[in-house]
Parts: sequence; C-alpha cells; structure tokens
Amino acid sequence: MQLKIVADVLKAIHKHGEEAYPEEGAGLMLGRVNGDQREVSDILPLENSREDEARHNRYLITAEDMLAGEMEAARRGLDIVGVFHSHPDHPNQASEFDREWALPFFSYIITSIQQGKAAGSRSWRLTDDRTEFAEEHIQVIETVE
Repeated sequence: MQLKIVADVLKAIHKHGEEAYPEEGAGLMLGRVNGDQREVSDILPLENSREDEARHNRYLITAEDMLAGEMEAARRGLDIVGVFHSHPDHPNQASEFDREWALPFFSYIITSIQQGKAAGSRSWRLTDDRTEFAEEHIQVIETVE
C-alpha cells in the first residue's frame, strides 16, 4: 500500500494542524485511486465540528462536509481519497477511536503536532475486516503524474 502526496499538499496539511492547535484539525484529501495506490493532489481543510470541550483530542467531519467534499471533488474531476487530521501533543499513531470511526477504503494521514509545530505524518488504512489499521507508505512527490 502506498500513498503518493504532492509536497506542497503535505505542507498544507501540516499548516492546518498547526493552525488548529491545541485542537485537532481535519479535512479531506482529494486525488485519484489506481488499484492499491492513491495519489493526493489537493485537500479541503474543514472546521472541526466536534463540541468545544472535545476538540483537543477528537474531530468530527459531518455528513454535510462529506457531501460538499464529494461535490467539490467531482467538480474538479477527482475523488475523495481519504481524511487527514492532527494529534495535538500526541504521536501520529492511529487511536482506537480513530479505528472505530474509520472506513476501510480511505487513507488516513495523521500528523503529530508537538507544542504547535508539525512533527511528522503517517498514513493508515483500515483493514477490510475493520479490526486494525495497516500503515501505508507515504511517498512525497513534486507534482501529480
């Protein structure tokens, strides 16, 4: 499993997480899927719709956000490839909560934000039986092919 992502798009994911700090930031990743490979060429940053007291360690993407994301992706001739979110002052490891809310098809980039600065990203994909995440390799590219 591999996730290709444009360097500037990964930088935008890091910036969104830093700006959301000390809360979790989140959004949708847009691009193309080709078999077991995904290519992320853009993002749609979203507001964290979780209630105020839970935003420090939870995010919520609403059904309305997903619909708007699907419409925007279609307008651009792209697909929703996955979701990105940040973990403020925590590792970029998928949590049990992340697993419970994940869908098997999507890629999930998690960025650790340490004291307000991005400290690295990892990508995860839920197994088809939904029991665990498998890490997928992130390949940073300069432009989409």
